Amino acid sequence: MRDEDRIVITGVGLTSPIGDDLDSFRRKLLSCLSGVTRTETRYMEGVLAGLCQFDDSKHQGRKERRRGTRAGSIAIYCAAEAIQNSGAYLKDRDRSRVGVFLGITEHGTVETENEIALIKEYDYDTSYWSHHHNPRTVANNPAGEVTIKLDIQGPHYTIGAACAAGNAGLIQGVHMLRLGEVDLALAGGVSEATGSFGIFASFKSENALAWHEDPTKASRPFDKSRNGIVVSEGGCVYVLERLPDAIERKATILGEIVGYAMNSDASDPVLPNPHRLTQCMHLALDRAGIEPGNVDIISTHATATEMGDIQEVIALKEVFAGCDSVYINNTKSYIGHAMGAAGALELAGNLPAFQDRIVHPTINVDELDPQCEIANLVINEPRPVDRVDYILNNSFGMLGTNSAVIVKRWGA
Repeated sequence: MRDEDRIVITGVGLTSPIGDDLDSFRRKLLSCLSGVTRTETRYMEGVLAGLCQFDDSKHQGRKERRRGTRAGSIAIYCAAEAIQNSGAYLKDRDRSRVGVFLGITEHGTVETENEIALIKEYDYDTSYWSHHHNPRTVANNPAGEVTIKLDIQGPHYTIGAACAAGNAGLIQGVHMLRLGEVDLALAGGVSEATGSFGIFASFKSENALAWHEDPTKASRPFDKSRNGIVVSEGGCVYVLERLPDAIERKATILGEIVGYAMNSDASDPVLPNPHRLTQCMHLALDRAGIEPGNVDIISTHATATEMGDIQEVIALKEVFAGCDSVYINNTKSYIGHAMGAAGALELAGNLPAFQDRIVHPTINVDELDPQCEIANLVINEPRPVDRVDYILNNSFGMLGTNSAVIVKRWGA
């Protein structure tokens, strides 16, 4: 591959239920500390959720926050932090050559629910409906809010790929850089899911909403007693650049995106298809030019639903059978399911392993489900390893959209 087609990560900005920057996020992962708490949502008594505590006034004024959305605030915070982290300051760039590509699971639901609740108090008089509603609810809102705040003039859009959206945002950023459409991409995913009672209610009606007396133990992928998803919010945005550009400005390179794939199950709206998951991972490996045994860490998608976890393990066994040095973990056990931000956040949590060579574990596994048993599943305690050169990040979504991204340690 030409150097001009090699795409590297030079910055990360994030907010999660366990940290608002990569260092704090990583510390909580290695300390095995969950960020799930009990909260309230409309029409439902206390539910469990992963909530972010970032300072939304750091990059936005009061009027901007009032006019915009929670997803927009998350996106702006993560994008601004990513740029600062990378040192790729926009004042030194042609802003028409910068693009914003953010994955989302849903957008507009929160604002619509809030507006309906408001006009209900006025006997459904629509004159009380906010004139900000349309720009708040268009699908490109989170990415668009970033461009307005940061004066970014290149292409922007959001990518609806259900819970594979964070990976999809990254993949789109890679494509746009390789096509020469942009010189710098802000790519990743965001979610404001906890603001919508409908998401909680829907998972509950499916018997897929997690519950535990201790909120920190509610999200328990692969555990025999797992009982569903913990809904979470969050965001993660990466600065992506072509390798020669990053080298020219002497950027710190956090990793190189060497493989990726997306495909569709074409079978069921919610139940993953192990055969298609297997195909997706194989395609990502082929594009990376590596064998399954070259992978050091697999970041699983597992959401703590009974069959979802099992189907992913079936696929992993098919692809990585006999690979004794491949270690497997999960990040949702700490933060819950951050929907459109999940894939981007989960990859970020593993990136520091390139330097510290520690695999953070899946927590809350008191009794491993026999159907989820797989070699080198790291549970409850961090695992030091000899090398971390390649990370494979799985992220799957409803309607059968699957994604896998492979990142290589710079210099490996």
